[in-house]
Amino acid sequence: MKLLCCAAAVALAWAPASEARVTRIVIDSTTTIANPADATKPYQEITDLGRAPKNAKGNAEYVATWRIRMPSDPSLASGVMWHDVPNRGGNVGLPNDSFAAGDMQLLSAWQGDNAGTGATSVPANADCIPSSPGGVYTPPCAAPAFPHHYVKTPVLAGVTGKIVGRIINRSGLNAAPLNVMGNPVPYFPADVNSNAGDTLTERLKETINGKITEGAVVANGDWKYCGGGTFAAPTPVTALPVQVCMKNGFDPAKLYQLVYKVKDPYVLGAGTAAFRDVQSFFRYEAKDKFGTPNPVAGKVQWAIMRGVSQSGNFTRHFIHLGMNQDEAGRVVHEGAWPLIAGRRVANNSRWGQPDGVLELYQMGSEGPQWWTEWPDRVRDLPKRGILDRCEHSHTCPKIVETFGGAEVFALKMTMSWVGTSADQDIPLPKNVRRYYLPSSTHGGGNGATTETPEAAGAVNCPGTNWGKGTLRANPVPSTALVNRVRVALRDWVMNGTQPPPSQWPTLRELRNGELVDNDDHDHHHRGDHHGKGHDQHHHPHWQPTLVEASKAAMNFPSGVPGIPDSIFEPENFIFPVFDYDWGRDYDHSEANGVPTNAPPPIRHVIKMLVPRVNADGNELGGVPTVQVDAPLGTYLGWNITAGPGDVGYDGRPFHAGQVCNYVGGMVPFSKTKAQRMAAGDPRLSLEERYVTHDGYVAAVTAAANNAFAKGYLLTADRDALIAQAVASNVCNQPGDAGKCNPAAP
Repeated sequence: MKLLCCAAAVALAWAPASEARVTRIVIDSTTTIANPADATKPYQEITDLGRAPKNAKGNAEYVATWRIRMPSDPSLASGVMWHDVPNRGGNVGLPNDSFAAGDMQLLSAWQGDNAGTGATSVPANADCIPSSPGGVYTPPCAAPAFPHHYVKTPVLAGVTGKIVGRIINRSGLNAAPLNVMGNPVPYFPADVNSNAGDTLTERLKETINGKITEGAVVANGDWKYCGGGTFAAPTPVTALPVQVCMKNGFDPAKLYQLVYKVKDPYVLGAGTAAFRDVQSFFRYEAKDKFGTPNPVAGKVQWAIMRGVSQSGNFTRHFIHLGMNQDEAGRVVHEGAWPLIAGRRVANNSRWGQPDGVLELYQMGSEGPQWWTEWPDRVRDLPKRGILDRCEHSHTCPKIVETFGGAEVFALKMTMSWVGTSADQDIPLPKNVRRYYLPSSTHGGGNGATTETPEAAGAVNCPGTNWGKGTLRANPVPSTALVNRVRVALRDWVMNGTQPPPSQWPTLRELRNGELVDNDDHDHHHRGDHHGKGHDQHHHPHWQPTLVEASKAAMNFPSGVPGIPDSIFEPENFIFPVFDYDWGRDYDHSEANGVPTNAPPPIRHVIKMLVPRVNADGNELGGVPTVQVDAPLGTYLGWNITAGPGDVGYDGRPFHAGQVCNYVGGMVPFSKTKAQRMAAGDPRLSLEERYVTHDGYVAAVTAAANNAFAKGYLLTADRDALIAQAVASNVCNQPGDAGKCNPAAP
């Protein structure tokens, strides 16, 4: 099958407060490719839309990019359209099985913060449209460049406010950028030539749980805004990122926090409306207002929204706003799939920064993060849920969510499981399935099956210039679970076929995907998932797989090489949700409005829970996997930030000894018992677990068959995992003679 791709296309639409729709589509090119809070209100209000500039008809406008991939022979289209959410403007591939099945793919933009020269920046000629529906541009107008997806949202010119910018792990006299997650803070200072009224403060230390050691305030005469260069020889500010030049240079042991006046906020929520309107148009309309035909008219029977990481956070945000109902009251998506996403993106408040990843003073955890209505007693907010609006309008999609260890330890996932009180499991609604990939890094690892993994020190901590990790990269792959869930969601949406049971760490017993009372287990108990050599003791009563975030509660083994007890201290270990006071003009339940406190005071530190672990330090409570059931080491949803003297240290010391933001790690097992004993390692060696290469293959085969039998693996992935074990070097290196200890009899 060949796929037709409509690329570099632009959708023009308008979005006043009461109505929004696509008025014109522009197809710039086609290519043939070989592969592919009141719940009674239908929508949450778009912040600042009423203040946005209007066209001659009194409407606010946006311009949004889109791309469609579809079979070149439309008769082969399956009726399924995957609506993929670009992550920071990037492309999203169409999986091979979707291509083979004749599925269509729509990518359309949502992020409208014009963040610098890359990511989501808007071309200068984004408003250019053909003079006629035939697609002919009249010079000097030309087709806008399409390096990435973007939305040109309305801008409130001349409006000002205060925000926080932070500079971390910078040294020397050169300028340092005001970035968030590697992209520019998307707002310019009110006056790039003056820092009067702005405050740059040194911070000597920040703990993970929000304890601050303040340093000195930098005199305004000792720093300036610049576009680069140095304090003595600055270049002018002409584009994002805005940079800061320091007279005496930066000290990498300090964090520099800037509270400054900025101007010209975006109406970010218009991008959310654009995402909805584009899908609605391609699903329901035959042509646009100017007569341009819809290239997939009549072909879309089922639409499934899908977003990964930041884009998954947007997926949750989109549903919370009630946007799965279009302006005609129709369902936009039958399915939704947020992957590795534990919060909602900050895309409907003034001065929002959608690129944020929940580092200190970043939005994203405000309001309900759970699907169904649940009380928020710690923050004293109304009883709400993400699904409130779509349940009222009967437009909720069928939802699957997939995530793993890194989302728990750094991306504040567990509040969506147990609320702010962290004392009860929040039940899943009937239209939601949840799958937790235990002991995994953000997005999954490379899947390597080897007894000689890449050396420690190569892992980069994500986030805003965070540092390097001391532990090896976590190889636990997400590919097989993602493949299985993609098929399951498609079948659920198209045919009503029930997906596999939900599986995630819980306080109460989880039986066949359903929470049961803790006293209802007279004849039901479950032990930890253990491979050969594990403690096989079965507890007489079921034990929670979700526990306090401490080494003792987790039952994490002592003496694992490279893991000091200090990492488990509250100031180092798990990122909590902070209950910020953004000011009286911000709605803390709906996460919209105008924040006026910069930086916001922290009113509460919300307790986070974590998965309990087995004797190897691997997590319990998730879907069965080969890596946990036939392990080659301890797989962690966290890593440790390197400091001076540590493996991997690269001169970025500020977060040393703390978790390495949202990236995982691994500590491999010793190969032989003698090596383990010499290292004082409490975990059994490969020799003690598997004895031989064949023993390892047998353990992998049993683990893969178990995951397959329970519905969490496809046949092809089960067979590939077994074949990978057969071909691996585990107890199978030259001179091993197929034994984990070649010297053993």
